[in-house]
Amino acid sequence: MEDALGSSNAEYDLAIVGAGPAGLFAAYYAGFRGLKTIVFDSLPQPGGQISTMYPEKEIHDVAGFASIRGSDLVNNLLRQSQRHTFSLRLAETVETLKRVDDLYKLTTDCGNTYSAKAVVVAAGLGKCSPKTLPQLEGITSERFLYFVPDLSVLNHEDVVIAGGGDSAVDWALAAVPRARSVTVLHRRTRFRAHEASVDQLYKSGAKVIAPAEVTAYRQDGERNILTVSTSGNEMQELEVTKFIMALGFHSDIGSMSEWGFKIDGFRIPVAPNMETSLPNVFAIGDVSEYPGKVRLIAVGFGEAAIAVNHAAAAINPKLSVLPGHSTSQEH
Repeated sequence: MEDALGSSNAEYDLAIVGAGPAGLFAAYYAGFRGLKTIVFDSLPQPGGQISTMYPEKEIHDVAGFASIRGSDLVNNLLRQSQRHTFSLRLAETVETLKRVDDLYKLTTDCGNTYSAKAVVVAAGLGKCSPKTLPQLEGITSERFLYFVPDLSVLNHEDVVIAGGGDSAVDWALAAVPRARSVTVLHRRTRFRAHEASVDQLYKSGAKVIAPAEVTAYRQDGERNILTVSTSGNEMQELEVTKFIMALGFHSDIGSMSEWGFKIDGFRIPVAPNMETSLPNVFAIGDVSEYPGKVRLIAVGFGEAAIAVNHAAAAINPKLSVLPGHSTSQEH
């Protein structure tokens, strides 16, 4: 990897917007194909949502790993990408993308401009802001969390988790061995999380209340009380010392909506080769959309390989889309 600053006004073969898992694997493949590459991310560290939201969580659906901690996966991806030289620009957001002759000009919020022959957008869900409960609007407290970068904050706590997706269930499972108590609230009977994880949750010792909705919050001296409406409109009070709201996020792709490609909501439709409606601009990971899309890290890795190999052939027609075997490279 080059120095983190890179060079403003420099010309690159490939610019990758986003340094999450898919973006980092795209950086590896770009180096493997011999492309001069620059990677941008608006966050101050690589890893995207994993680094920001759940670096301590165990991830179980990455091929080749029975289980791997989020931060370890990011470190492995970064180390893999660094087998080849590339520029990494952290805490720098790409604001504009414009076609000038055969190049794309990328301008950032730092006032820098870069040129690239092709672009891979790996921006995840864009800028995310967590959803909250109406009863807690405007209330800030160290007791209220939206994600848990450090699981130790749950040690010996009475933890209540609201949500029915994978994050809610995974954090509940992670909290059980360390918390004094764990209660999961979900407004529906059926969870959206992976079935195997839900089965494990019910066997874990956590208390599950579903359906249930938080209707009120109050403080009683040092005690924090949630009022919960359960089935049959019965009311129940829960004392909580840590309350995790795993309710999802509002997504905002920001200035990307003005880059010129087609956008469906906050997703970018792509062709089978991951190309957007703009020539030589590709989209991968959570931000991309196509029929049958499954949003998994493992799928993002495959999309990264597809996009970069097609970009390589588009940049240099002498190159095949087929990359050859990585085992033939010197280590």
